Amino acid sequence: MSVRTGFIVLPDATDARTSGISVPFEAPQVLAHLSGRPWLIGQWSPGEVLVAKVGSVQVVVIGFCPVTTARLTELAGRIDDVSDIDTLARALPGSFHLIAAVRGNVRVQGAVTGLRRVFHARFDGLPIASDSAATLAAMTGAKVDDQALAVRVACGGLLPPPLGERSMWESVTTVPPDHCLIMESGGAREIRWWRPPAPEQSLEQGAEAVRDALITATTTRRPASGRLSADLSGGMDSTSLCFLASRGTPDLITCRWGEADAGNDDAWFAGHAAQSLPQAQHLIVPQSRLPDVFADPDTLVDTEQPYLFTRTTARMRYTANLLAEHGSRLHIAGHGGDELFFKFPGYLHGLLRRRPWTGLRHLRGHYALSRWPLGATVAELADSGDVSAWWSAQADNLRQPPSSPRYPPLSWGFTPLRAANWVTGDAVAAARDGLRRAAASVRPLAPGRGQHQFLVALRTTGAAYRQLAHLYSEARVPLHMPYLDDRVVEAALAVRLHERAMPWRYKPLLADAMRGLVPDAVLDRSTKGEFSRDMYVGWRRNLPAILQIFSDSALAEHGLIDVDGLRAELLAPQADSTMYIAVEHLLGCETWFRSTRRRINLRRVDGLASTS
Repeated sequence: MSVRTGFIVLPDATDARTSGISVPFEAPQVLAHLSGRPWLIGQWSPGEVLVAKVGSVQVVVIGFCPVTTARLTELAGRIDDVSDIDTLARALPGSFHLIAAVRGNVRVQGAVTGLRRVFHARFDGLPIASDSAATLAAMTGAKVDDQALAVRVACGGLLPPPLGERSMWESVTTVPPDHCLIMESGGAREIRWWRPPAPEQSLEQGAEAVRDALITATTTRRPASGRLSADLSGGMDSTSLCFLASRGTPDLITCRWGEADAGNDDAWFAGHAAQSLPQAQHLIVPQSRLPDVFADPDTLVDTEQPYLFTRTTARMRYTANLLAEHGSRLHIAGHGGDELFFKFPGYLHGLLRRRPWTGLRHLRGHYALSRWPLGATVAELADSGDVSAWWSAQADNLRQPPSSPRYPPLSWGFTPLRAANWVTGDAVAAARDGLRRAAASVRPLAPGRGQHQFLVALRTTGAAYRQLAHLYSEARVPLHMPYLDDRVVEAALAVRLHERAMPWRYKPLLADAMRGLVPDAVLDRSTKGEFSRDMYVGWRRNLPAILQIFSDSALAEHGLIDVDGLRAELLAPQADSTMYIAVEHLLGCETWFRSTRRRINLRRVDGLASTS
């Protein structure tokens, strides 16, 4: 098994420890330090890497960043120290890794959402960094972190940061998305360089900023050859991107899945939008051609960490291959729109204390629409505990029954973390220890629960969306998610919380930003697509395959799950979809853990001639 794309970063070592190094890439490419020693080794596509050199400063951007080499060189010319890279990073649009070397010191950072991550470890005594924990684990011989795996199994896949960002490998460390890694001769250290903007702009001001950021994010996303495609589900997120992309590419390919549920009105809104895109080619995949939900449940997506969205793996692969057959060479998707624009209600906690009458009005709206239980709502609003107390409570209550689906998400997290009945006592004990360790060191991602919740949502799913992109890369169709560009995220987070998360409108910030560019019928939509029938049908058809996977479970062999208890749960009638989601996450852990038994091939690279 080899790694198709990615990179490692080396310090400017003065000895021979990096003169011949073994890496997991099929066809390694190399960029050198000014000294001539190896700096970046990896594998990337043409046009994916941008390099600027000015005096003793080198800057490399890997990913999507629509600036010219001349512009990057101009910005690099203003750098005297690694701390000056803060200003450069804030000036660059897109979603990318940024690596810079300044007089022997190296700085590495990814995207603020976690879509592009940075990890580090020690190799032969030297600090090294990579965009992949699995790459570093292969190079250093690191073992699976048993506690990190137990936490995933016990708490589920939607695990908030910091535990959700913890590396799955011992001695491999994840750099938090709002931090950068500084690699020096003596070692490596993490420094926080990014903080979210204060939410002080009005909805009107913010809508204009979001509009500008999204236009920049979509106008420049074009494949060097072939066609551009985009999802057109009928929802506000994907439809908005379709209209933005079509401004420069009227012959866009749009794609959506047919609906299994008669109550899903996505088809009407998608059809209405398609009428306003007459030059586009509209692909509609009927249910009869779509793989079932939960088809191929043992398919590995990525070796980085357990995958969150295993139920749709087969559908995503099918879609990527279909787009490739129709000539797409770059696909735009609306992932991240929910995390960025949804009405997360944590802001009520602070609003009621600062502006009680406004807070009461908003509370009444959320309470009525979401039908929260009164007692739980009052308890959450009265609670004044900090984020550390929230994590401690998750440890204490991990074995409690699952909370109601209508539990009010007004605290530092969303759904309380609860271990399923099939999780063993040893796994729960290990997970509790991990939760308590997190409680001892955790800090809020932003002042106040409201902004913190938006960042939790973005960072909880960011890495999973990166794994989703791997499915598309297998079909040679790069997947881009403009809502997760750093500048788009900053523009949205700068808007007052009670205006962007108000209960009476659906995604008001995005709707106002897209007014005049997207049909009003889509922007004024108040419903959301229903896909429960897809899940129930796919579950029924693929349950035998799922049972077979866990009949020979690596997790059970490791003492983390009780197969008999799991089987009883899988065969029992279900009142709602809660169990299906829990099993989806458990499948991600099972397939990932099995993959760790497969060795990643390493290739020794000698000579290390510099390429670009």
